[in-house]
Amino acid sequence: MEAKSTIYFDGVCNLCNRFVQFIIKRDPTARLSFAALQSEPGQKMRAENDKTADEFDSVVFVKDGKLYEKSTAVLHVLRELGGVWALFYVFIIVPRFISDAVYDLVAANRYQLFGKQDVCMMPTPELKSRFLDGL
Repeated sequence: MEAKSTIYFDGVCNLCNRFVQFIIKRDPTARLSFAALQSEPGQKMRAENDKTADEFDSVVFVKDGKLYEKSTAVLHVLRELGGVWALFYVFIIVPRFISDAVYDLVAANRYQLFGKQDVCMMPTPELKSRFLDGL
């Protein structure tokens, strides 16, 4: 099954894993799928976009073939959730150089602030179908 909307995330980052859990709880119809950047699908996505691990290292959102990075990715994901979460999309009006600077600051310090796992998270059997790599 080729997903139309996929969130690529740093599979060893505790903050990224919490973000994925947050999305899963608020997406009961399973419209969004996931893949760790370290996985085969994550590596393939990087290669298709000529990006290195340093360029895509935390959250990337792909919807209908369009790629969103950094703060824009997070805002588009929240909009996909709908309801009150979609209201955060209003922050898209913040100039990207500002919102991405804040995003980059958090991303650069995420391991120190939130910790890091030795291996990527393992989804439960019920969630396994939502992960492109099947982990």
